[in-house]
Amino acid sequence: MDKTQPVQYVQSIGRALDILECLAKSDRSMGVTELGERLGLHKSTVYRLLATLVYRGYVEQDEDERYNIGLKFFEISGSVLNKMDIRKKVKPYLIKLQQETRETIHLGILDGDEVVYIDKEESTETIRMYSEIGKRVKAYCTSLGKVLLAYKGIDLAELYKKGSLIPYTENTIVDLELLKEHLAEIREKGYAVDNEEQERDIRCVGGPIFDYKGDIVAAFSIAGPSTRMTEKRLEELSRKVLE
Repeated sequence: MDKTQPVQYVQSIGRALDILECLAKSDRSMGVTELGERLGLHKSTVYRLLATLVYRGYVEQDEDERYNIGLKFFEISGSVLNKMDIRKKVKPYLIKLQQETRETIHLGILDGDEVVYIDKEESTETIRMYSEIGKRVKAYCTSLGKVLLAYKGIDLAELYKKGSLIPYTENTIVDLELLKEHLAEIREKGYAVDNEEQERDIRCVGGPIFDYKGDIVAAFSIAGPSTRMTEKRLEELSRKVLE
């Protein structure tokens, strides 16, 4: 969702953060020219900002004079994650769930229209789902994301304006009215299934995590390849999610 820019907004800081976000979302290092074109900034501006970010350790420059996220960025993100009380409280349950299912377990929170994975227990199986802590995915096509949307009481029409529901696979729900109906069913059942909606050959079952007031604060999911996550297994795991 769009935010109104404050009058105190500092443009140079905003641009530096744009660079960090661009590098963080990229699966490879990037050059000054590419960053400038991607962000609509002059090369000299990008170069000056990068020089500061490299000096402070938030960005690293490789031997080909391309840039990537630096270790300082991970230090800070790790510190933020460690301060999240929900992770500490839920961790024993995530470990237990992974041991019982042998699949990948995710813990996530909602940020706008995206889910952020804030913790994870890796599958012990050879064939498994690839993901990482800090990764962002669209909420409407993941099991834990749909759980969060279902229980948050968010105005979906405002969150998903025309054309923003993009299909990632042939199973992705891209019709707003169908999504509303689907989320109502999730609230009724108490869990959600991602039937290869975000990624082909991956299925997940997700459930909510509530605080003492009964408000949803996070969600978790059990994810694995569709070869193991058969209809029968999804039913078994959905019962486990409801325990």
